[in-house]
Amino acid sequence: MVSRSLALLVLGAVVWPLPVLAYRPFDSTDAAVADKGGFEAELSPLSYRHDANGAAWIAPSARLNYGFAQDWEAVLEGQVEHFSRERLTEAALSLKGVLRQGSLQEKEGWSLAAEGSVLLPGIDAEDGAGLELTGIASRRWDWGAIHINVAAELSRDQKLGTFLGLILEGPGDWPVRPVAEVNYQRVFHTEEETSVLLGAIWEVKDHLAFDLGLRHAWVNSRPDEQIRTGLTFAL
Repeated sequence: MVSRSLALLVLGAVVWPLPVLAYRPFDSTDAAVADKGGFEAELSPLSYRHDANGAAWIAPSARLNYGFAQDWEAVLEGQVEHFSRERLTEAALSLKGVLRQGSLQEKEGWSLAAEGSVLLPGIDAEDGAGLELTGIASRRWDWGAIHINVAAELSRDQKLGTFLGLILEGPGDWPVRPVAEVNYQRVFHTEEETSVLLGAIWEVKDHLAFDLGLRHAWVNSRPDEQIRTGLTFAL
């Protein structure tokens, strides 16, 4: 049932004509949104995770974006993890808006955005609901781009938390550009996580890109390894 529900969501994205500006394989995001009336999709058919609970395949993971107004989008996301049984995790519904147009919108200076998210309950995991508010600053230069995320969170078990994220990208005109991400997340009195991701994004053409990321995290000093693969596309 879990796989079928998310598979229908992914199928709907695949058959719909989509302009693209998605942001895989990161945990953080950028200060850009879908065009008004446009859809964007970030999909991972298959990824791998190994943490204190053992090894798991993530198949699929999806993030769907709809530009419902100028400089505003709605985002629905989630993933199915296959441990001893399937479970739906990382489910969220978000609204994201560009507060200041900058270099990501082909203008000067920093692009600024804000995103508010409802952290939805999972299936067979992550009971309860939470909230997250993120401020985002992005800037692009000839040598590459930088994206900064700062967030406050009310976790699904009703504890306060915080998130800090930094993405670095290589030159945008390279067919394959190297990328890196460093994050710090803390749910007070519960969990502390630091992560590093190294990867690459291959721009096949204007509306098709593949990505690969290798992520290492320390969750309360315990290792959490992930291999992320995915694509961003438009039809």
